[in-house]
Amino acid sequence: MTQTSLGESVVQKELHAQAQNNGVAANITQTQPLWLLAEVTYRCPLHCAFCYNPTDYDKHTQNELTTEQWIQALRDARKMGAIQLGISGGEPLLRDDIEDIVIEARKLGYYSNLITSGVGLTEKRIQAFKEGGLDHIQLSMHDITEEINNFITNTKTFELKKKVAAMIKNHGYPMVLNVVIHRYNIGHIKEILEMAEALGADYVELANTQYYGWSLVNRSQLMPLKEQIDEAERITNEFREKVGNKMKIFFVVPDYFGDRPKKCMNGWGEVFMIVTANGDVLPCHSARVLPNMAFPNVREKGLEYAWKESPAFNKYRGTAWMKGPCVTCPEKMNDLGGCRCQAFLLTGDAEAADPVCSLSPHHHLIEKAIEDSKNPVIANQPIIFRTDKNSKKYVAGDKERIAEFHALP
Repeated sequence: MTQTSLGESVVQKELHAQAQNNGVAANITQTQPLWLLAEVTYRCPLHCAFCYNPTDYDKHTQNELTTEQWIQALRDARKMGAIQLGISGGEPLLRDDIEDIVIEARKLGYYSNLITSGVGLTEKRIQAFKEGGLDHIQLSMHDITEEINNFITNTKTFELKKKVAAMIKNHGYPMVLNVVIHRYNIGHIKEILEMAEALGADYVELANTQYYGWSLVNRSQLMPLKEQIDEAERITNEFREKVGNKMKIFFVVPDYFGDRPKKCMNGWGEVFMIVTANGDVLPCHSARVLPNMAFPNVREKGLEYAWKESPAFNKYRGTAWMKGPCVTCPEKMNDLGGCRCQAFLLTGDAEAADPVCSLSPHHHLIEKAIEDSKNPVIANQPIIFRTDKNSKKYVAGDKERIAEFHALP
């Protein structure tokens, strides 16, 4: 699956305070986890080249949480203030207990969102979701052509996705499409939006690829040119004017082509929490790449400990961890230094300024990545797809191209 930003912009209550947590000093924000993402499995029938799941996901596929453990996690997060639930993966529909999780989420008062490729969604299941109280289904689409859809996912799912889109609409759900944008489909933005309009989409997220997990491995193969991104944004803006409020369109600008970094998930450990398939609790999708970090597990001390007391969640809250140039930057409260995972993946230092920032001493790494994507010798290397076989190779230490980016599991 891909990262999703639709629905993540919840209102957060910020009370600034000085604190020290488990020996980790931080000028932190008093926070609560408003948005819980349940990555219920890393199993997936698709093999997308841009998947944000960790490259070593194979070692996290064992020992998935049981239905009862997931329900307890939902209850604990709700007690802490969580109001929005994302059910994701992998492909969440590969589990046969999603209906039970949906029913419990409704009882607890969550706004629930199923994030799916559509594989495994049947009339029987969608009817059960409707009756159980699921609020929202977000469907991933990949292109307007069967060729590109099947190539980038390494599967034959094009016709299935169109049928699932119609099924979602027929059952009265808001039609929400997520389309990851990359070199292979960026030239089809107008046609993708026309397809979304024809499907009756209420919301469309054009999510330019962000380079983590499998997309980092394939970065030079996936990255479009700056001119292509500018043209895609122009076409998107024109389409917005044409359709008005009939269809809301979100265009997520890729980090590599901006001057300043974004806050990581609205701030590390401020409003967002992930519980992974095996119960690890993370502040963002890629946090497990960071070195010397022990992330808590719901089977051990629970969600409240993870959020409030664990060294991992307090490590990069606030600004006390910062060093130059971030610590003296007048914009540090706007971006909180950017993404810690991106900083580590590209520089090997999790406390470095996010290299996408033009003020970072490592910004040349971004410039080089952009130039490499223009080099046909590099850009034409074979894509490494998200497969169990490739994940096992990373677990075993055969890192291939990923070693170039310091993306160590």
